[in-house]
Amino acid sequence: MTLQRKIKYPALYEAASALSADSQSGYLNSIKSEYALLLIAAILSVGFSNSRIYFVIYALVFVGTLILLLWRSKEKPEQDWYKGRALAESIKTSTWRYCMRASPFEDVPKVQIRRAEFRNYLNGILDANKLIGHKLPPERADEDQVTPEMEKIRALSLHDRREFYLEHRIKEQRTWYRNKALYNKRASRRWVQAGVTVYGLAILIVLLRIAYPDWGLWPIDPVIVLASSIIGWMQIKKFNELTSAYTLTAFEIGIIQGKASEAMTEPEFADFVKEAEQAFSREHTQWAARQEAA
Repeated sequence: MTLQRKIKYPALYEAASALSADSQSGYLNSIKSEYALLLIAAILSVGFSNSRIYFVIYALVFVGTLILLLWRSKEKPEQDWYKGRALAESIKTSTWRYCMRASPFEDVPKVQIRRAEFRNYLNGILDANKLIGHKLPPERADEDQVTPEMEKIRALSLHDRREFYLEHRIKEQRTWYRNKALYNKRASRRWVQAGVTVYGLAILIVLLRIAYPDWGLWPIDPVIVLASSIIGWMQIKKFNELTSAYTLTAFEIGIIQGKASEAMTEPEFADFVKEAEQAFSREHTQWAARQEAA
């Protein structure tokens, strides 16, 4: 039998995932914009001119940083990012449980029973997330919540479902975590190198001031702001922490993957899926907790 190439998730998952991605982009872009404005302010603080226009521009830069600060305080995009991601991942793992006939959507004589339970589950999620419900993008509101692709996958034989789950859930997730771990490791290295460069520049400027005490313009303030921005960005992105977390999860998935060949019956396969989905859910729960604590 030819298997589906991809699973199509419920419309609510797509909406929650879009909310998370947009909120993440908005939050990180606002941080980067604020750092850029502060760097511009530091450059202007050197005092290249005494004209009124110069100081008006100087003041407007701080107005821009104030607007960004107030926007983040009011809109709280980081909270929408975390909550949207948690909502999406909760729906995602339940979708796989439904398609694989795993707990709490095990096989029954009438699939309509499980389909109704899955819809009730989605309704419960909506009720529990009313605070961000109005922020969900409406474009997918008229799409299927229990998609035809989900039903086709659930109807597959045990062998085909196991192969589909291994290929499109286990292996894809393992690759995703591995790639994310490598990305964060490389990013951490690059940002550390950038920090070392900026600190070296600061040391050079200080030493040059000793050699040339009569020179009037020394850009030490912009360099300090740049160094602070690098440190702040590394703390926000948590490169080292994510590298460790993603690496451990990738190894854990690899261990779980090896158990797939032992799942020869429906109950054994259901237990296998349950264990795998608990591992995925645990990582996302820990991620959300780390972000909330930040």
